[in-house]
Amino acid sequence: MGLRRRRRLYSLPISPLVLFGVVLIVLCSSVVNGNSNSTQIPITPVNHDLYHTRGALLEEIESLVHRHPSKLSMETFSTQNKGYHAETTVVTYCRNKKDCDDRSKLKILLSFGQHGRELITTELALRILSILSEEEFLSSAYPLNLNNTLDRLVIKIVPMENVNGRKLVEAGDLCERRNGRGVDLNRNWSVDWGKKEKDYDPYEENPGSAPFSEPETQIMRKICASFEPHALFMPYDHKNTTPEGLPSQRMRLMLEKLNRFQLNDRCLVGSGGGSVGYLAHGTATDYMYDIARVPMSFTFEVCLCILSIYIH
Repeated sequence: MGLRRRRRLYSLPISPLVLFGVVLIVLCSSVVNGNSNSTQIPITPVNHDLYHTRGALLEEIESLVHRHPSKLSMETFSTQNKGYHAETTVVTYCRNKKDCDDRSKLKILLSFGQHGRELITTELALRILSILSEEEFLSSAYPLNLNNTLDRLVIKIVPMENVNGRKLVEAGDLCERRNGRGVDLNRNWSVDWGKKEKDYDPYEENPGSAPFSEPETQIMRKICASFEPHALFMPYDHKNTTPEGLPSQRMRLMLEKLNRFQLNDRCLVGSGGGSVGYLAHGTATDYMYDIARVPMSFTFEVCLCILSIYIH
């Protein structure tokens, strides 16, 4: 997927969130296209010329934070339930740490690797942090606009939400999406939890014993409640509609602009439930929008052949 044409994008009046969305799409493109010399898509085992191991990726992120303490900080959350333990790393970016508590700043929460097999999204998390720390750079078309935008943001990044599921993938179960005890974390949130469609797959979509039964979703709920993000790039999955009102219209307009001017209208834009061909219940995005009241809640679907954008 090539995203080389960036025509007229910056002649448009765009908000900081729109500009940051553009940056995310450019980053997605660079990771999907890859920086490796490999010419084949690996099937099994995991090709570590393309993807970091779990440990190597988290170690590289930790080193990045230590090299840039004026911009980055890192903390680890852990909890357990009935003998099952989970741990989540969270990195916070703020260009000037003294301003991190400034309530006028826009807050963005980015979560990657919600399913164990989503290797490419965790690579994207590392690349975003490398660019935010200025160890890597985007093309010369971006710096001035991007710097002005970043001055107004506080960004929290969860580089690997489902660490235990990732362990199973790296042990050889390459298609595993669930956590370490067989629960789909994106079915374990409270909005419309437990509802099953006709094509429900108990192996793929196990919602857990109750909403927030899993330590990983408990941690994510805690992060959201304490941070109160304005935007979460992760979106109604449980029904084939988008919300009504002005906020939803703004979200759609933003994504349509990104799709038109950055992706030449190649991506899907619409409700997650209406675009992917199936409904999903108990998802993180629906919780963030309906319960946590995150005003702009998105999912960027990244894969090797297409980048799809779902809006709620």
